[in-house]
Amino acid sequence: MPPTVVKSRPAHRCTECGFAATRWMGRCPECQAWGSLSEVGGTASGGLRAVVPGPVTGRARPIGQVELDGSRAVPTGIDEFDRVLGGGLVPGAVLLVAGEPGVGKSTLLLEVAHRVAESNGPTLVVSGEESTAQVRLRAERIGALHPQLFLAAETELSAVLSHIEEVNPSLLVLDSVQTVRSPAVDGTDGGATQVRAVASALTGIAKSRGMTVILVGHVTKDGAIAGPRALEHLVDVVISFDGERHSTLRMVRATKNRFGPADEIGCFEIGDGGVVGVPDPSHLFVSKRASPVAGSCVTVTMEGSRPLLAEVQSLVAQNAGGGSPRRAVSGLDPQRLAMINAVVERRGGVPLGNSDVFAASVGGVRIVEPAADMAIALAIASAAKDKALPVGMVAFGEVGLSGEVRRVGGIGRRLAEAARQGYTLAVVPPDPGPVPRGLRVVEIPDLGSVLNRLF
Repeated sequence: MPPTVVKSRPAHRCTECGFAATRWMGRCPECQAWGSLSEVGGTASGGLRAVVPGPVTGRARPIGQVELDGSRAVPTGIDEFDRVLGGGLVPGAVLLVAGEPGVGKSTLLLEVAHRVAESNGPTLVVSGEESTAQVRLRAERIGALHPQLFLAAETELSAVLSHIEEVNPSLLVLDSVQTVRSPAVDGTDGGATQVRAVASALTGIAKSRGMTVILVGHVTKDGAIAGPRALEHLVDVVISFDGERHSTLRMVRATKNRFGPADEIGCFEIGDGGVVGVPDPSHLFVSKRASPVAGSCVTVTMEGSRPLLAEVQSLVAQNAGGGSPRRAVSGLDPQRLAMINAVVERRGGVPLGNSDVFAASVGGVRIVEPAADMAIALAIASAAKDKALPVGMVAFGEVGLSGEVRRVGGIGRRLAEAARQGYTLAVVPPDPGPVPRGLRVVEIPDLGSVLNRLF
C-alpha cells in the first residue's frame, strides 16, 4: 500500500480582527474590512496535528495545599472602589475600566495609583493620550503627588515593558489600551488585533510578576466596550464607569469579577477636588420638600448588597392636542412603564387612555429592577388622581399583569434601610418577615387593594 500523503491547505488570516479562512476573500466576513486577509501558512488537511507531552510550569498539587498569601486583596484606601472590587486589588489581577469620555476614569484611577503608592510601594501610570505634564496638572489639582508615583507617556508596548522593568511597580495603570500598539503584530492602531496583543502581553507579565494592571478602555456609541469581545474574557475584572454628563454623580459597577461579587456598585461625586466617594448616597436620589406632592413615591432598590432609597416621580396630563397619548420616561425602563400603565388602568381602575404619562427617577439614577414596579404604579395613580401619598411612606414589590404583587429579594435589608432613613410606613408584598422597630408595614396582595386603600 502506498504511503498516505497529507496535503497542506493554505490559511488566510485577517490582520484587523484575526479571522481565519481556508481561502482568500476580498472582504473579511467578520469585521467587513477590505483587502485585510493575507496568507499565513498552511495546516494539515482536517486540521489534525500530533501533540506530545511537554514541559509543565508547575507540578499539580491538591487544592488545599495551594498558598493564598500572595493573592489576598490589598485595599486601595478608597472605600467605594474597594467595595466594587470585593475588598481591594489582587496582586497579578488585570482590570478593565471603561466609560464615556469625560466621565472621570483617569481622575479616579490617578487617585487609586496615589493611594497604592502611599501604602504598597511604586506605582506606574502610563498615558497614551496625554503628556506627563498634563497628568501632573491633574495630580496637583486632586492632591495626588507622591515620590513613589511614576508617570510616563508612551504608545509602544516595548517602551511600556521597559518602564515596567525599570520601576518594578506593584500597580500599572495604562490609559488607554486602545492607544498602545505592539510592533510584533500587524493591524491598525486601536484595532482588534492590536488591542488583543497588548492586553495578552500585559496579562502575562501581570501573572508572572504579581503586578496588578488596570487597563482603561474606550466605549462605543452604544455604551459597549470598544475592541474585541475576547478582551473582556481575558481580564479578571470588568468595571463600567457611568454617569450623566450634566450630573456630578458617578456610578462604578463591576460587570465581571473573578475575586468577588459581580453586582456591587460604588457611588462617587465629581467636583473640583476630584472624584470623592459617597458612602450614603440615598439622599442624592430623594427630593427634600416641606409638604407632600402628588405623583411622587419613594422606593428601595438593591444594588448588589447595598439598599438605596430612590424617588420615582410621575405627571399625568390630559392630551388636549389629539393624537396618540405620549409616554415619556427618564431613568426607567420604557417597556416596563408601558406594562405598568396598562396594569394601573385595567386592574386599578385608573383611566389613562387619553392622558399623557411622564415618569422619571430623581438624581440621575437608573432604576431597572422589578421591585420598583409598585412605586411606579403608585406614583402614576397619585398623579392621575392628584392626591399625594402619605408622608414617610416607601413602597416596593413586583407587579404582575394580573395585578398581583410579588415578593422581591432582600426585603429585610430594604426595610432596615427605610427605617434607618426615618420612614415610618412601608407598602410591601405579603409575608415580609421581621419588621424593624418604628416602621409600620402594610402587606398588599394586589394593586387594586392598595389603590382602594390609599385613595
